[in-house]
Amino acid sequence: MATQTQHLARAKKICIVGASGKLGRYMVQHALDRGYEVVGVCREQSVGKLDAFKDRITIIPGATDNREVIKRAVAGCDAVLVVLVPLGVHGYSAGTAQAVLDYAEPGARLIFSCGWHITRDGQDVYSWRLKAIVAIFGPIARLVRFGDIDDQVEACRRVFASNTRWTIVRGSDLEEGESQGLPVWSRHVGDPILQSNRTRRVDFALFMVAAIADDTLIHEAPAIVGCQTPSAIRHAASDKRAATA
Repeated sequence: MATQTQHLARAKKICIVGASGKLGRYMVQHALDRGYEVVGVCREQSVGKLDAFKDRITIIPGATDNREVIKRAVAGCDAVLVVLVPLGVHGYSAGTAQAVLDYAEPGARLIFSCGWHITRDGQDVYSWRLKAIVAIFGPIARLVRFGDIDDQVEACRRVFASNTRWTIVRGSDLEEGESQGLPVWSRHVGDPILQSNRTRRVDFALFMVAAIADDTLIHEAPAIVGCQTPSAIRHAASDKRAATA
């Protein structure tokens, strides 16, 4: 059995951008559980949310679209996990993504989170509910200067166009609760396996962290759903029947 010293010697250094949010804190815990050295970036007013980890991680306070903050945070990191938040109306997500793309170490794994509304190839099929949310609440959020969904779209466009080792994880509707295990995924929203449209937030974070070591996800934009949701269970049962036929 490997000793703790041997385990730590193999550990990689990763940066989590947006570490103080709910998803970010789950990612921090998953990363620490796997022996990663963690650098967390969050806005200065949110540093207190990371008190549970303050003696175990390096915290760099600052706006995540601040290029100097990101440059400092990603230095020497083997992977960067980024929560793309369409905050405000001044290109926060795009600025964050661009800074990571510009300053991450060559060959680093870059893993970004976003919603199902992002599409890579235009082949996603969206429900009327999701289309209505984007069509109605997107303009309202911009009007009150709370956020800009189009900014997240632009951020992902820049990632897709880059020559980095990226993955964009597209999350379904999220809920709290104990982990159900690693979510399942498909390339296109609308695929039957994704029909349940529900993932535990802790498992969204698990997928993000697990993607660091999964090279099959490089240059993929997986849309995920909880592995214990009805649609995922039906899909697994169908695969099992097909395999035994």
